[in-house]
Amino acid sequence: MKTKLRPVIGLEVHIEQNTKTKMFCGCPAIHYAVPANTHTCPVCLGLPGALPKANKLAVENILKLGLALGCKINLYSKFDRKHYFYPDLPKGYQITQYEAPFCSAGRWEAPDSPSVNITRIHLEEDTGKLIHKTVGGQKLSLVDFNRSGVPLIELVTGPDFETSEQVTAFLKEIRKIVRHLGISTADMDKGSMRLEANVSVSTTKKLPDYKVELKNINSFKFLAKAVDSEIARQTKLIHEGKRIAQETRGFDEAAGGTLSQRTKEEAKDYRYFPEPDLPPIRLSQEYVTGLKTNLPKSPSETIHELASWGVSWQAATIIVKDRARLNYLYDVRSIDNSVDLKSIANLIVNKNVDKKYKDPNDLLASIVKSAGNLSLEAKQMTKFINEVLIENPKAAEDFRLGKTNVVGFLLGKFMQKSAGRGDPKEVSKRFFDRLK
Repeated sequence: MKTKLRPVIGLEVHIEQNTKTKMFCGCPAIHYAVPANTHTCPVCLGLPGALPKANKLAVENILKLGLALGCKINLYSKFDRKHYFYPDLPKGYQITQYEAPFCSAGRWEAPDSPSVNITRIHLEEDTGKLIHKTVGGQKLSLVDFNRSGVPLIELVTGPDFETSEQVTAFLKEIRKIVRHLGISTADMDKGSMRLEANVSVSTTKKLPDYKVELKNINSFKFLAKAVDSEIARQTKLIHEGKRIAQETRGFDEAAGGTLSQRTKEEAKDYRYFPEPDLPPIRLSQEYVTGLKTNLPKSPSETIHELASWGVSWQAATIIVKDRARLNYLYDVRSIDNSVDLKSIANLIVNKNVDKKYKDPNDLLASIVKSAGNLSLEAKQMTKFINEVLIENPKAAEDFRLGKTNVVGFLLGKFMQKSAGRGDPKEVSKRFFDRLK
């Protein structure tokens, strides 16, 4: 009788931040579809004498992700050097975090899914990119350093998964969260989110004394296939009485399985030591509390909020994936909270009206015009404006104190009185003129 085996899977997720500049220098962080080696400088090329300086926004972004995943935020953190020699690593080491990451001890929970421990979330610089091509019949490997130094978040989970379905569900949620927070586009086809899984198969409740790392996979579908094929491979070896080597493997779609790449390194092989050119980072509890207070609602909370406003669950789920679209819908509601948000959301999803009408005011004007309700005499307009200002003195006072966004609130009150009549741009201008 064959021994019952239990898969043990942990994840390492690499997420490129969408900051304007790189992690330790002022070079543009954009590297996709730009000429090779054009966004570089002495710092990200690792030239002698060049000194790094940490990107404040990149630090803030990783703290937001840690808070969103319930992590402990370490008020003391530092950078370390991770040494290995590879053509896409110009310095011969990578600036990363080892002993004191920004975030640790988090937990992700979701209905109908196992709890996932977030072991750590740390910040590092990305490497360059190897480009393999054939020129004149000769195979060449070239290096593009545009990606070198781009801020990279690495999220490490506990060995809490047993199936590829659980893995995929978790990773899709992480992608949704980082997009919602505005941290990353997480476009896997562009390398903005890269996936790695550590796979073992256990014959007991204890963790195995080995793990096989499936490296740099950029598709949920491919990772699921890689995990399933690796579990099958290891299960077969165990039943044959063979020992499984600790190694790094890649996934070959054509072969439908994983292929050995190299023996897996251990921490001692990287010769970590504190980065001498960057001081430790000390955060105040007040700063961390402020970040937590200003975090947006989670994607699931936002979907529930949109649903409470009448937006269909399907449209809400699609819109929440794109922060720009979500903000557009919020802007529409702030201008006119009596508008049919269900219809607006459907127009955004199905007709891309947010692309056609960059200004939500223009969209509302178009909707009113198409309904034949645009006409409103100047005398009536003035009457409604006067009534709104009389009924909302605090809003007028707030405007004079510099809170000009209250005009959207006043416009919504106006539209309620006018039954949707009036050009929102014209009405907004009149409110501005009256309140100056």
